[in-house]
Amino acid sequence: MEEDVKLDGNEGDHITTAKLDRKISVSEFSCHCCYDILVNPTTLNCGHSFCRHCLALWWVSSKKTECPECRNTWEGFPKVNILLRDVIEKLFPDAIQQKYKDVEGNHEIIHALQAFNNYGNEQNQTSTGMQGNQPRGGGFFSGVLTALTSVAVVLLVYHWSSRESEQDLLVHKPVAKWTAEEVVLWLEQLGPWASHYKDLFLSGRVNGRLLITLAEEEFSKNPYSIENSSHKKAILMELDRVKTLGVKPPQNLWEYKAVNPGKSLFLLYALKSSPRLSMLYLYLFDYAETFLPFIHTTCPLQEEQKEQEEDLFAKFIDLQDPTWRQWREFLVKYVFLPYQLIAEFAWDWLELHYWTSRFIIVNAMLLTVLESFSFWNLWSRRELKNLPQLMWRHFWNMSTHGIFVAIFWPVIPQFVCNCFFYWALYFNPIINIDLVVKEIRRLETQVV
Repeated sequence: MEEDVKLDGNEGDHITTAKLDRKISVSEFSCHCCYDILVNPTTLNCGHSFCRHCLALWWVSSKKTECPECRNTWEGFPKVNILLRDVIEKLFPDAIQQKYKDVEGNHEIIHALQAFNNYGNEQNQTSTGMQGNQPRGGGFFSGVLTALTSVAVVLLVYHWSSRESEQDLLVHKPVAKWTAEEVVLWLEQLGPWASHYKDLFLSGRVNGRLLITLAEEEFSKNPYSIENSSHKKAILMELDRVKTLGVKPPQNLWEYKAVNPGKSLFLLYALKSSPRLSMLYLYLFDYAETFLPFIHTTCPLQEEQKEQEEDLFAKFIDLQDPTWRQWREFLVKYVFLPYQLIAEFAWDWLELHYWTSRFIIVNAMLLTVLESFSFWNLWSRRELKNLPQLMWRHFWNMSTHGIFVAIFWPVIPQFVCNCFFYWALYFNPIINIDLVVKEIRRLETQVV
């Protein structure tokens, strides 16, 4: 398509028509995306101009606010260059009319322009809200983020101000040095039924040194008088664990963090970034201590497989190898819903860690949504063929980072470890809410 225009001066001009006998072609006003005449030319900050629909198609496909030619990032939202548009329409009216017809008949271009304009409206609303005295546009989600941030700060202050000194925790203190009160504290954590024997142990002044010398037949005598065989069996099984470890085994999130500060921080971030690889790590390198309790909690035995007295020994069931039914349930969730496993594990600790468990459950739900958006983006962009390459790159990055952290976590200062731990636990869910909202808004403007 070539149109030549001859610039003729008016009779009253100082320069004669002969001196302006120069022809201007369409190629001088062509778009560097479609290499056709510019339609609604849009000029970016870098100075390059493109057809508005070409810029919209580029933005939809790349999701980048970059110039298609020089890759410089443009600020704000690009506007049509009115002066350039009017000049082109006057010089090449026939070519412009034909191009307008082609654009209006292309549904892909129409959808792209609509999405691009919606994005522009959002940018304008954001900038307008920032310039006003009272920012707007946050609405419901802004209030949710503010409320959750306040709760997270309160929880953080509570844990830092009221938690016990780690030197006083039974998971650090040798059992031989336990006082009678600490023995009772250990006993109460076996379950609600153990509170019936609290006064008996206190009256006998059973400290840690005496506790590890007690034999099975002594629990049936005064001052203990434990006649229930199930209760006696539970106490003896837990006592054997204490004797073997020399300290109280960790039984909740805070005790596990106190014993393994670096590992708990590593697992918290690894489960968020790559839950499947993290669970594989637990299976390979932390099977008995962490993986078995995890799989027994998230994929428990069926009711018909349990005996009535097994409720007292739930923690000891965690030390047994899973059944094939548990493995089957676990593998299905592991492949398709790994974050659901984390949520189910946190749900089991609701009574003990009321708000913390809820933060973990909400975060797991948000991470599931973000993972679904990631797969949807790969599907919509027809990039599923690149999935093996992306998975290998992700595996390599996680492995190298994991090895690096594993080497240095024993020397991480406790204060630094606590800062990162509580940030990941209480503030990451708030950040993920914002990410989900942005993905939803982006989906609304995405070309179907």
